[in-house]
Amino acid sequence: MEFLFRVVLRYGAVLLLVNAIIGDAMAAPVRILALGDSLTAGFGLKAEEAFPARLEAALRAEGRDVRVINAGVSGDTTAGGLARLGWALAEKPDLAIVELGANDGLRGLDPQLMRANLDAILKRLKQDRIGVLLAGMLAPANYGPAYQAEFKTAFARLASDHDVVFYPFFLDGIAGDARLNLADGLHPAAKGVDVIVQRILPSVRTLLDRRARPEKKP
Repeated sequence: MEFLFRVVLRYGAVLLLVNAIIGDAMAAPVRILALGDSLTAGFGLKAEEAFPARLEAALRAEGRDVRVINAGVSGDTTAGGLARLGWALAEKPDLAIVELGANDGLRGLDPQLMRANLDAILKRLKQDRIGVLLAGMLAPANYGPAYQAEFKTAFARLASDHDVVFYPFFLDGIAGDARLNLADGLHPAAKGVDVIVQRILPSVRTLLDRRARPEKKP
């Protein structure tokens, strides 16, 4: 009888430990990696005014337990984002927002090369089972309509090919509006970031809901 009592106590302790571990894992915030360029990094802004910080604040205000990781690097092209992806994934994200391409467009880089870089990024994220929101970008008008069309189409096709959440234009609602941008006319001011966050929020909610939805059995 004493032996049985000890066994029960031992297994009871093990179960309590397992439940504690599972509980901690379930309580951990959803980690969203914001992989981007200066538009994500928050060029010219305070850290708390940058897109990742403002998005996290908006989601937490809705009662969502999330942490948005700022993996934006000013000046980065899609090639730069791809080169440092492994380093960024050391943050062990659950989800990712990919905002790259603006500098490819500003430099007039080949849209096919940009597409190949983004394709490689999305493949790696899929391999690691990380849900993705792909944010599109538009090319400057000075490169002509053919370049603009190829550039814009690349994002939509990638989103379709990889079946990821797609937000067509990251700067929607603020591009060209001097009141919402810094003096350079290229980077959002704090008010501009808030507009971006409010417009992209429905797509981010979709991303979060996709993660919460149980996978269908084959």
